[in-house]
Amino acid sequence: MMSRFYTLSFVLFIGFSAFAQPVVKKLNAVKTSSAPKIDGVLDDEVWKNVPTATDFVELNPTAGRHEIPEERTEIKIIYDNDAIYVGARMYETSADKVARELTTRDNIANDDLIGIVLDTYLDRINASGFYVTAAGVQFDAKYANQGNEDATWNAVWLSAVKVDNQGWTAEFKIPYSALRFANKDVQTWGLNFVRKRQRDLKQLFWNEIDPKKNGFINQEGELTGLAKITPPVRLAFYPYASTYVNHYPYNTTGVKNTTNSFNGGMDVKYGINASFTLDMTLIPDFGQVQSDNRILNLTPFEVKYTENRPFFTEGTELFNKGNLFYSRRVGGQPIDYDNASANLQTNEAVVKNPTETKLYNATKFSGRTSSGLGIGVFNAVSAPAYALIQDTVTNKQRKVETSPVTNYNIIVLDQNLKNNSAVTFINTNVNRFGKDYNANVAGFVFSLNNKKNSYNLSGYTMMSNLFYTDRKTTTGYSYELNGGKTLGNFTWNIVEDLVDSKYSSNDLGILFNNNYFDHNINLNYNSYKPKRYFTSWGIYGGVYYSRRYKPAAYQALNFNSEYYFTLKSLWKAYIDLNHRAAGNDFYEPRVAGRVYQTPASSGMGAGINSNTSKRFYGGVFYFYRKINRLNGYGYDANAFYTYRISNKFSFGQNVTYSPRVNYTGYSTTDSVSGNPVFALRTVQTIENIFNLKYTFNNTMGLTLRARHYWSKLNNHQYYDLGQNGALDPLTSSHYNHDNDQNFNTWNLDMIYVWVFSPGSELSIAWKASSQTDNDLAKNGYYYNLHDTFVQPQNNNFSVKVLYYIDYQSLRKKKLHA
Repeated sequence: MMSRFYTLSFVLFIGFSAFAQPVVKKLNAVKTSSAPKIDGVLDDEVWKNVPTATDFVELNPTAGRHEIPEERTEIKIIYDNDAIYVGARMYETSADKVARELTTRDNIANDDLIGIVLDTYLDRINASGFYVTAAGVQFDAKYANQGNEDATWNAVWLSAVKVDNQGWTAEFKIPYSALRFANKDVQTWGLNFVRKRQRDLKQLFWNEIDPKKNGFINQEGELTGLAKITPPVRLAFYPYASTYVNHYPYNTTGVKNTTNSFNGGMDVKYGINASFTLDMTLIPDFGQVQSDNRILNLTPFEVKYTENRPFFTEGTELFNKGNLFYSRRVGGQPIDYDNASANLQTNEAVVKNPTETKLYNATKFSGRTSSGLGIGVFNAVSAPAYALIQDTVTNKQRKVETSPVTNYNIIVLDQNLKNNSAVTFINTNVNRFGKDYNANVAGFVFSLNNKKNSYNLSGYTMMSNLFYTDRKTTTGYSYELNGGKTLGNFTWNIVEDLVDSKYSSNDLGILFNNNYFDHNINLNYNSYKPKRYFTSWGIYGGVYYSRRYKPAAYQALNFNSEYYFTLKSLWKAYIDLNHRAAGNDFYEPRVAGRVYQTPASSGMGAGINSNTSKRFYGGVFYFYRKINRLNGYGYDANAFYTYRISNKFSFGQNVTYSPRVNYTGYSTTDSVSGNPVFALRTVQTIENIFNLKYTFNNTMGLTLRARHYWSKLNNHQYYDLGQNGALDPLTSSHYNHDNDQNFNTWNLDMIYVWVFSPGSELSIAWKASSQTDNDLAKNGYYYNLHDTFVQPQNNNFSVKVLYYIDYQSLRKKKLHA
């Protein structure tokens, strides 16, 4: 099953255009006094004598090819005082050629699809997209910076489809409350239509997309004829109620195995004016989001997890400028989480230590003026967190604060310039109401294109401040410069990054390490002209050189290349080559001022993916790396598949096996000398993910995701890390295999969703999980898999109802009462 959206994934591959200016198509919208019935049948009188958009042009698999008459597309647009209406006819020679797999909202699988992309300010930078599949499943998205897709954005609109012996038809009603546009008597909007024919994996566009040109929104056509439409009051409420039952066998006196809770809150969306929107979430509930993919982390850096909470993924394009916003910090792990076990008294133990802080509220204010100035303000307040300490003899309990009340704030000013350029100021701030430090990061971001959009210069400069109560403020700096050619089949760029030793953005962003001075050179060549066996192919080559900033020292030198091919059979293949020169790692020793000499290594890999339009499809990937020390080697072997039993039922699996044999890395620190101790070790890791979906209809479905992750580390020989970074064997080491590790984590997420009316849904979820870090490092995969199920498991059941209330609908009901 393919998650999210296939149709506009081309944005990632669009790099760059021929010098000829393409023709900008125009379509005239017709105003109507009576709205069509949204039933997918284009027999309403209002659709007659309306101009038609047709002659779509293919982007994939063969760019520039026009659709044939038997498979043509015809689309009309009308409007009234409340909404834009779209009527579309997609021709096929038979109904059997229409792919229509059922999924839940915002999930596109093996489906034909039609969509409209509207740039309501005609700035050719930002837009909104509305799509429906031949199975009647809706998808919508926001676009920024000429094409970056925010698939988490959701609007409330209506659609219906109908499949017949001529192909299929679709009707949209997009209310003005789902759009932002200026209050002008006569308007022209940017416009493009998108069609996907899944049988042949074809992507077609009304206004032709040149795959060699940088951007997507800047290649749109125009919608004319819009007159005397007024932006409505955009006010909507999303109240929710949820209940949870959680069971974990603590089997500890004074601690309940089963707990329950009832929650209530509300999201509010308010259009302050035609340009700006205020989003608020009060006492949010994120208990039903997908579980994190936890791993055994052997690196000196934290793990970056995917953000799955809708409020922090939807409409955040402004706040992501400069990469200063890692939203998992908000409501994340308490800052003093690891201190819960400090200063324990005799017989005391930590019986509860929350891994996340609760949010009181979060607010987003964002929009863009008619002069192209984007303004964004984000604010969130989290509640204090406490660990629970219990005396194991007397059962007396006490609480220890692990996080104070905390305020998170972001301010962004983003000015669009000509030639699709922009400059941005951003400031992030974390204020903790307690003994812990506060943090602030301010930055200037820019992206400048020449008139032909053939060259780009971009980058940023940042300054961070950490404010302490007991010592001097720490101030750090960083910058990036990125320049290169962005036009044509051959493109290139050169990047320089500098981060000093005091810079830190980790309180609201994520930075794995500082104190480096890096350089990258990247070269790309892409061909979109079909050859004998290929419809497209490309070559990438890159060089990466890194130095420690202070004191200056060499760190790493890497060479990378990749070759990809799209075959005429609609299979895809790629080859990766990599060489890493010997280097110096200043982070792996975990002791300031020490260095570890990394050996040289070389790697090669290849992969192939089959035609995704087939009932059964999948792919394999294999990458092998040889380490030039102690006969070390490792590889990553991945295989995945999806099998579609019917348009309602499908399942799939993704398995990765990643052994590392005779690798060397940090093991522990000598408690006496304080010297880092390294180990020659073998690490075996298997990740197994199984997905299943059954969709009853286009508003109701059941999904299941089960993941098991196992990683086993066996140490063979211990080494003392010398002052020069070399490893010396510890022949009389007192270390033994107690440092072996065996980590299992298993989780299951099953959720039933029913969209019982537009914008409103009922969801029922079951989440089960267990995690072990035990002494079974001598046993194999199946023994560990079995042990995962017999270990204590956490089971969580929840029911949540979210209801959409539109102010305009309430107002109309009141007027007609």
